[in-house]
Amino acid sequence: MDYVNLGRTGLKVSRIALGCMSYGSSKWRDWVKDEADAAPFYARALEAGINVFDTADFYSAGKSEEVTGKHLKAMARRDEVVIATKVGLKMGDKPNQAGLSRKHILEAIDASLKRLGTDYVDLYQIHRLDRSTPMEEICAALDAVVRAGKARYIGASSMWAWEFMKMLALQEKNGLARFASMQNHYNLLYREEEREMMPLCQAEGVGVIPWSPLARGVLTKPPEEKSTTRSRSDTFTPTLYGLAQERRIVTSLARVAARHGVSQAQAALAWHLAKPWVTAPIMGATRIEQLNEAIAATDLKLSPGDIAAVERPYRPRAVAGFS
Repeated sequence: MDYVNLGRTGLKVSRIALGCMSYGSSKWRDWVKDEADAAPFYARALEAGINVFDTADFYSAGKSEEVTGKHLKAMARRDEVVIATKVGLKMGDKPNQAGLSRKHILEAIDASLKRLGTDYVDLYQIHRLDRSTPMEEICAALDAVVRAGKARYIGASSMWAWEFMKMLALQEKNGLARFASMQNHYNLLYREEEREMMPLCQAEGVGVIPWSPLARGVLTKPPEEKSTTRSRSDTFTPTLYGLAQERRIVTSLARVAARHGVSQAQAALAWHLAKPWVTAPIMGATRIEQLNEAIAATDLKLSPGDIAAVERPYRPRAVAGFS
C-alpha cells in the first residue's frame, strides 16, 4: 500500500480509505453489516495497509462509530490509524440535533468521541454545508474543536467551489484551523467537480477523498445486471444516477477492464488513482471480494488510451449530491 500526504498537511494516508457506512446496524439499512459480521472488513483493511477509516455520526444512528471504534481498538494501535467522522446530518427530531451551529458541533464531537471510544479523531468533517448557519460560526466552532484537542484536522464535503473558497478565506483571515480535505461526489458517471472544485483543491493544497467512487455500485456491473439488496432499498442512488449516457460509460469501462483481466470495480478505482487531484477514494464494501478488488486497484496502472476510452462517452450533466 502506498501512502501520500493529505493535502498540504503532514498526515500520511493510504491511497484507499475504507468507508464505514456499511458497518453498524442492519436495523438502520438491511444491507449494513452488524458488529460481528463487520469485523473481517476492518481486519482485511488493516492487513492490506489501509489506515483511513471514514464514518459519520449519522450512519446507523451512531452505531457505525461504535462498531468502528470497537474493532479498531481491538485490532490496531491508535497511532496507526486515521479515524475520520462527520457531523451535520440529522441525529434526532429536535431543532438543534442537526446542522452546523456551534451548539451542535460542540455537542456532536463529544458524542462521536464517546461512541468511538477515543480522545480525538484525526479528521472531523462537515457532512454537508449548513446554509442556515453563518460560515463564520461554522469555522469558529470547528477551530474550537481542534484547539480543544478533539480533532487533529478538519475537512469539508460536497458544496459549491465558491462556498468552499469563501470558507477557506475566512479561516485564513481569522487564523482558524483550515480545511485539510474535501470529501466530494466524484466518479466516472459524475465528473462535474473537475470544472472548479478539483482545480481549487489542487491550488489550495486540499486533499480530495471522494465519496461514491464506484457510483454506489453502478460502475461495478453490466447495465442489464439485476439489482442488489442495497440498490433495491437505496432511495438516494436514483437521485444521482440514471442518465442514458451511463450505459455507454459502463460499457467502455467493461472493455478496458476486460483488456486488463480485472473487474470493472478495479478499473474504475484505478481511474481515480490516476487523477493527480485524488488523494484516496473512499471505498465501501459489503463483501470481502469487493474490498480485495479495491486493494488490488492500487497496483493497476491505466494507459492514457484506457483513460481516454472510459472518459470519452461523458457529457456535462446537472450537479448532484450537494444536499
